[in-house]
Amino acid sequence: MADKGKSERTKGSGKDDKALDSDLPDLSKKSKPAKTKEAKAPADFRIFNEEVDALISGVHANPFAVLGVHPFGDGFVARTFIPGAETVTAFTLDGSPAGDIPRRNGAGFFEGLVAIDRRQPLRYHASNDGGSWDVLDPYGFGPVLGPMDDYYLRQGSHLRLFDRMGAHPIHHEGADGFHFAVWAPNAARVSVVGEFNQWDGRRHVMRLRSDTGVWEIFVPNIDPGKAYKFEILAKDGTLLPLKADPFARRSELRPQTASVTTSEIEQEWDDKAHREWWSSVDARRQPISIYEVHPGSWQRGDGDTLLSWDELADRLIPYCVDMGFTHIEFLPVTEHPYDPSWGYQTTGLFAPTARFGEPEGFARFVNGAHKAGLSVLLDWVPAHFPMDQHGLRRFDGTALYEHEDPRLGFHPDWNTAIYNFGRTEVKSFLINSALYWAEKFHVDGIRVDAVASMLYLDYSRKEGEWIPNKYGGRENLDAVEFLKDMNRHLYGSHPGIMTIAEESTSWPKVSAPVHEGGLGFGFKWNMGFMHDTLAYFARDPIYRKHHHNELTFGLLYAYSENFVLPLSHDEVVHGKGSLIAKMAGDEWQKFANLRAFYGFMWGYPGKKLLFMGQEFAQWAEWSEARSLDWHLLDYPNHSGMQRLVKDLNHLYRSKPSLHARDCEGDGFEWMVADDQENSVYAWIRKAPGEKPVAIVSNFTPVVRDYYTLPLPATGRWREILNTDADVYGGSGKGNAGEVQAYREDGGRIVTHCIIPPLATIWLELAD
Repeated sequence: MADKGKSERTKGSGKDDKALDSDLPDLSKKSKPAKTKEAKAPADFRIFNEEVDALISGVHANPFAVLGVHPFGDGFVARTFIPGAETVTAFTLDGSPAGDIPRRNGAGFFEGLVAIDRRQPLRYHASNDGGSWDVLDPYGFGPVLGPMDDYYLRQGSHLRLFDRMGAHPIHHEGADGFHFAVWAPNAARVSVVGEFNQWDGRRHVMRLRSDTGVWEIFVPNIDPGKAYKFEILAKDGTLLPLKADPFARRSELRPQTASVTTSEIEQEWDDKAHREWWSSVDARRQPISIYEVHPGSWQRGDGDTLLSWDELADRLIPYCVDMGFTHIEFLPVTEHPYDPSWGYQTTGLFAPTARFGEPEGFARFVNGAHKAGLSVLLDWVPAHFPMDQHGLRRFDGTALYEHEDPRLGFHPDWNTAIYNFGRTEVKSFLINSALYWAEKFHVDGIRVDAVASMLYLDYSRKEGEWIPNKYGGRENLDAVEFLKDMNRHLYGSHPGIMTIAEESTSWPKVSAPVHEGGLGFGFKWNMGFMHDTLAYFARDPIYRKHHHNELTFGLLYAYSENFVLPLSHDEVVHGKGSLIAKMAGDEWQKFANLRAFYGFMWGYPGKKLLFMGQEFAQWAEWSEARSLDWHLLDYPNHSGMQRLVKDLNHLYRSKPSLHARDCEGDGFEWMVADDQENSVYAWIRKAPGEKPVAIVSNFTPVVRDYYTLPLPATGRWREILNTDADVYGGSGKGNAGEVQAYREDGGRIVTHCIIPPLATIWLELAD
């Protein structure tokens, strides 16, 4: 509150001000507190008109200093601002009358002594010609956050910000309501506005915690389901566009952009066994086959409506179980305003999007998936955020979450803002988001989007458009430390968690532990595998012998990281076409190529990821605006492809040789690496104590009869998979279920087998 003791006390301009001011002594000549009897008269409790004007106009910097209940002499004075009220009577929370409060200003400011024996919140009964209503005074309640919150906030080590910031229902000092807290250190004033106060920023101006720049207020008598935003007055007096809550746990359905009050998640979790099992194993040695899903376009409801989480659970979970996938990975489900961004331009890192229902629906989905043995992964976007006015951009009138300098703070590829990873509060905000999804929704992991754009200061920038780090290099040292801290905290608090990096460069040790000098991710997408294989299969088979190394080169670095092999959504959008459309040849060859490719990939070292629709060879490029083309399953080629993917998943899961050494070199051995003339590849997958499996691929449309194939052991080898089987839509060529391996005179062990055209076969040692 400004010191007005030496300034002239001005009269209010309203009629009520003049009437009430007439009984007051003239205080304008006082240079120090008066000691006369008159100084103790009731008039002395009145604040200066300038403060009243500031409250009414919404520019008072600290309304908690004057509104609410305050000691005066041996009693208490109450002040409240209730626009539209003509009379106000005060009551304690237990209903005891505390007296009428005189109106001092026609705008709705009331001030007067109250008959209470201690400082406490009050309930006001207000009335005017149109009726009456009750107001529970928010300025009668003390703060909710404490000094330890301040300490950990300043340190950047507060790992439960999601329980303290944002909007949370609490019982506080005798009343139920919502506590609001938001970080805006450079604001002149912050108010929470919503349906409960007619979006009037003068009604609930928040209390500033000056040590941290956090503003907070407890607003009693608010129910869940109420829309709200923050009204922020910048230091220069500019009233900013209303801002959504950065920590909002629920949001309005687009195109509306307000945050929504919501209860704490109440979910009866039945997934203890699932979570304990994943906490007890090394994920690198487990079968992981990921079904990547955009929940808005996997399937649609009647009238082309989006499915709710419960409807998705009823359809998607049984489908994934039947298909043999181990994980569902959702494109971002965090709140976002623009459907074609697919969620990658998020404005709500703590709120499941309202498109599919309330947050509890997502919790029920995860619980149901876990009960069925499925894990749930989320795409998560800490690299950048959109420029929407209601979002984080210049949140308090300054570059708070982003950098002021566009060479650091603007992303040229996506026209978005880049987080300031070097700012303690921003880093803590992002880490808390990751922790929130793991703790509150039991998600099994996160795939961090666009990691390469975070690691390099010159990412997509020309010379002169970026600022080197302190050593003169192009590495974003702040982003590196953020990623390390994020992974350290996630794995430290949730031992069964999995983090995956989408990182497209050769940055070293992305999936190595932090204590070994790595970034700390559990896995990394193998973008090189995706690029090389798709380039190869787009070539006419007649030319493939000249590009044989496109499929062998990847084994030179296959164990440098813990890899996931992704055939993701990025490869079937923006004019790239679907996977089946990318394959070379006529229709028969396209299906044969894709089947052979899948057999090759599921036998290749690394975890698997397939984007929805590609399991049945959807022809059309994916669009977020419509359902997948499920009618294609009426056709044998498409249903055969789906059956192949199902069999690949179940074989991959049931044969430890195919997954237990996905990330370790001793699980792989070349048998045929250099037969470029025939475009044949063969290798062994193995694991200690398990039967080896031979993966054999022929990527020409020519049958390889009586092909001499080296093998590591004599005996009978069963043909456990043949992508050319007629049940998958193939020509039916094969080895009648098995081959026999024998030792030649020179000591080499071989078999003579049939390798079907454009096909992959798997042979398992049977004896």
